[in-house]
Amino acid sequence: MSNARATHLTRRGIIAAGGALGLGAVLAACGDDDAKNGGSESTAGATAKSGPWTFKDDRGTTVKLDKIPANIVAFTGVGAALYDYGIQVKGVFGPTRTTDGKADVQAGDMDITKVEILGNVWDEFNVEKYAALAPDVLISTTFDSAGTLWYVPEASKDKIAKLAPSVAVSVYDRQLTAPLERMWELAGSLGADMTAAKVTDAKKRFETAATRLRAAAKAKPDIRVMAGSASDQLFYVSGTNLSIDLEYFKALGVNFVEPPESAKKEGGGWYESLSWENVDKYKADIIMMDDRSSTIQPADITKATWKQLPAVKAGQIIPRSPEPILSYDKCVPLLENLAQALENAKKVA
Repeated sequence: MSNARATHLTRRGIIAAGGALGLGAVLAACGDDDAKNGGSESTAGATAKSGPWTFKDDRGTTVKLDKIPANIVAFTGVGAALYDYGIQVKGVFGPTRTTDGKADVQAGDMDITKVEILGNVWDEFNVEKYAALAPDVLISTTFDSAGTLWYVPEASKDKIAKLAPSVAVSVYDRQLTAPLERMWELAGSLGADMTAAKVTDAKKRFETAATRLRAAAKAKPDIRVMAGSASDQLFYVSGTNLSIDLEYFKALGVNFVEPPESAKKEGGGWYESLSWENVDKYKADIIMMDDRSSTIQPADITKATWKQLPAVKAGQIIPRSPEPILSYDKCVPLLENLAQALENAKKVA
């Protein structure tokens, strides 16, 4: 994670979940205070459509319901991941629709006309619409050790929490494969057919892509990769620590630019902020650029200092998804794009 979203982390200490607003039937989550790790406790099989539902999330909280949730509300990226497994959510919050009305990159393949959009930007969440959906469960990711729910506003968290229990999938300080496995477990518990060819083939393609990336990194150990993100005033350089994608790529052997911890203090340990005048501080042969709609995309960067970077001149710029859609299908291109970039890269820095 980097720039705009991570900036909110350092200023507010990340959002959490909670809350109250009048609704006839209020569902409550059951907490396991002594549980430290995740692990599914679902009683619902991959093909089950009814019966009690239990799931222990990455906060160690166990949610128990009389039946498998039907009215699911989720952070947009989570909704997109569940959609890939055949689970349709009723409502979403988070970047869903761009200013021109198209689906945001974080919406994946979801048909955004078929979901209730409760909020499209940071700190936006329509609690009244949420209540009207009669939600069974709210599902989001969490970017900290405390389990704060991503994109659930601090101001309305207490109202939101009393309407339905919540489930959190951690994307904090672990490799990509961990949340991918958790989303797989969650989808199965919700009734997805995890034996479907589309699902199993995607997992195999992910494993193949990982093998390819490992081989590409081993063949080009001197190629340095920088993870960047652009805003009008600043350029952000992410370190590999904390980010699920970068930690995984590094484990596969990719040689990343690593800002020192002291330089990442203002970025909460996630990134270093550079003025555009100092954008050449680190030497990189490939630059991975944040693809979220909240950031400036490479084609729209007009800064002269950017255009002079060796990787930019060489055309060795690829997209990066700091908030990956946690399905194997959507994560395959992340590995393949980086592998191809390494295979074709020239040493330019």
